Amino acid sequence: MNPLLKFSVAAFLCTPTMVLAQDATIKTLQAEASKTIKKDAADTTTKTWKKGGFISVNITQGNLSNWSAGGDEYSLAITSVMNGFAFYKKGRHSWDNNIDVNLGYIKTTSLGGRKNDDRIDVTSKYGYGLNKTISLSGYFNVRTQFFDGFTYPNNVKTFSSTAFAPAYIVVAAGFDWKPIPGLSVFFSPATSRWVIVNNPTLSAAGLYGVKPGQKSAYEIGAYAAATYTTNITKTLNYKGKLELFSNYRRNPQNIDVFMTNLFTLKISKILSATWNYDLIYDDDVRLFGPSKTSAALQRKSLIGAGLLVKL
Repeated sequence: MNPLLKFSVAAFLCTPTMVLAQDATIKTLQAEASKTIKKDAADTTTKTWKKGGFISVNITQGNLSNWSAGGDEYSLAITSVMNGFAFYKKGRHSWDNNIDVNLGYIKTTSLGGRKNDDRIDVTSKYGYGLNKTISLSGYFNVRTQFFDGFTYPNNVKTFSSTAFAPAYIVVAAGFDWKPIPGLSVFFSPATSRWVIVNNPTLSAAGLYGVKPGQKSAYEIGAYAAATYTTNITKTLNYKGKLELFSNYRRNPQNIDVFMTNLFTLKISKILSATWNYDLIYDDDVRLFGPSKTSAALQRKSLIGAGLLVKL
């Protein structure tokens, strides 16, 4: 029940026409009408903090294609997905905070143990409401990983990434559109983005668009980020994020894409099945092709079943 409807019910129950009813009945109905209705976690329309998250640990079957963080084409793995959020809204002011952490480890017969998932993604967004659906917003995002990553061209282990190599930091001011509960679309025509390669080996190789020997590159461009969370059914939940960035300084037509999709099927209070499907295209990640100097669409698909604990 939305706040306006809840208020209307409460106001109706308080009208003089209800005086003829029994006092006990009136009090019962008023108590029911004034209850706080639990809303979707992505909905920030309430005037209180909304906090929560989940931890999922799964046994998964996965396949990877052109994935710069490393992995095997077919494997069995143990993966974990963690999410935490804190949403606040009061009057015209809103502040949305979210953190996603993905970690995975596989043991293969071909190349032994390695990771198959490694990501930390932190977003903070402040908004000042211009009307019911559009806010003037400030946006901050940082995305990187925890551990060393490798690619395996021709079964040769090749160092390709590590913590803050690369890392992507986005700072933007723009407009945030929330037409329906669970959906947020942010757009900024002038966004600052820093690409960090804080590793001597990777920096010397000039990877991820950073000049050889340097540890960072500054980019300015247009940026859009859409997030959507919804309960498809009572037991099936979807959480997705899409980021688009066009670098005005170099090849603005080659738009960087980062997309995550997580479907969670609740089996019982602590058991669930999950499907995680991610897509990345970064024109500056040139680790693919016959000569390992080409960009490519990176894909990751992980299907698993295991424990799910909501916070």
